[in-house]
Amino acid sequence: MTIILTNDDGIDAEGIWSLQQATEIAFGVKGAIAAPLRQYSGCGHQVTTHAPIAISKRDEHTYAIDGSPADCVRVAIAHLYSDVKLVLSGINHGGNMGVDVYMSGTVAAVREAAFHNIPAIAISHYQDRRKAFNWQWAARTTASVIQQLMQIQLAPQSYWNVNLPHLEADELNANIPEIVFCEKASQPLPLEFEADGDRVTYTGRYNLRDREPNTDVDVCFSGKIAVTQMSI
Repeated sequence: MTIILTNDDGIDAEGIWSLQQATEIAFGVKGAIAAPLRQYSGCGHQVTTHAPIAISKRDEHTYAIDGSPADCVRVAIAHLYSDVKLVLSGINHGGNMGVDVYMSGTVAAVREAAFHNIPAIAISHYQDRRKAFNWQWAARTTASVIQQLMQIQLAPQSYWNVNLPHLEADELNANIPEIVFCEKASQPLPLEFEADGDRVTYTGRYNLRDREPNTDVDVCFSGKIAVTQMSI
């Protein structure tokens, strides 16, 4: 069984190596990496149709692809491998909750897999910017989530979106946080704009997100693992 790993933070991001560690824990094998050469955060379901896509083989099962996350999945399942049984995307450096999923390259990668009826899971790690990520914890937690989700039969052309919470350091050695199956939040991320002449720069105000009960935002912000089943 070939497991494809990709992301939108780029092949050198820590999160994808944490995801590969998670596949070793969950399945006893390393997933094959087919990830963007550079960062593609916020690219949505962008694909390359106007130019060749360069592929750089780093080792037997690690490919840096000069294309978007959706490109990477297309290349992996239609060109590099013929027996892909699972696509995992992440671990994203930041959350992908609510309507953010429509902008997310991380989520687009698993949506692309769902087009082809390949089981797929997107994993993101919400970040409280006052704290550093603990990627060892993220790998262990992700492995546990993957193992549980693989026991559930997905409807055709569906996929999972997972958001890990950002816990305090003293909470990381406790049990895996509760997994909560929930809906995605429907409200957009509040934005703050800074003007400079005729240009504006905006940033998301994560702390002001709407926390409607039993939505991914509220679940994740409450220190639990938010899991949402989505379809194309």
